[in-house]
Amino acid sequence: MNFIKNNLANALTLGNLFAGCVGAIHLILGDYQTTAICLILSSIFDFFDGFVARAVKSNSNLGLQLDSLADMVSFGVIPGLTMFKALEPFGSEILGINLFFEIKYIGLIVTVFSCLRLAIFNLDEEQRYYFKGLNTPTNTVLLFGLYYAFKEMNAFSFLFENAALLIALTLLTSWLLISPVKMMAMKFKSKKLQDNYSKIVLLGGGIAILAIFQIVGIPMLVIYYILVSIIFQKQL
Repeated sequence: MNFIKNNLANALTLGNLFAGCVGAIHLILGDYQTTAICLILSSIFDFFDGFVARAVKSNSNLGLQLDSLADMVSFGVIPGLTMFKALEPFGSEILGINLFFEIKYIGLIVTVFSCLRLAIFNLDEEQRYYFKGLNTPTNTVLLFGLYYAFKEMNAFSFLFENAALLIALTLLTSWLLISPVKMMAMKFKSKKLQDNYSKIVLLGGGIAILAIFQIVGIPMLVIYYILVSIIFQKQL
């Protein structure tokens, strides 16, 4: 019984890893719906592994390491592969210039910076009520959400038909992962209304975006989240 109690959270973390691996494979194969389902499962496992660990008091250094390694696949490899796939049709050409390499590999910069982000987060004890930089799951929702909306509904075509914009997006989100910009965490410092204006604005606007735009609104919600976080920097 103690074995199950001590390893239940780790089992959920490994579930996150497994779902991430399956999602990455189907992304390469062009099965974006399965990848989306896998990312949802990974997010659920990622949330509940920490919740369960705290509930049954089974926090451990092993669990901490497993969590980062699982996140590296689900929320590090997958967004990098997303940009890899998005840049693939352009070959080695950008702005009419033929380079000596295929530009799709630039997309993997996201994976490199996701790894760096996860390592920094593990060493930083400051990020309790806010994130320093964009967290990897949110970045994954942004990049894969944009690509999924393009592939399934032809939304954001202006972005995916322009290699320069895609590279700019890759570099911008890579920087955001390790930037000093504070990003909102849905943890409440107090019950005072003035301490929670940013969260109220985020929730109200987020609900409106999803109600109006539905699936297409998911990556838009992440952009809105970033903007609200920037506006309320001092309150975070």
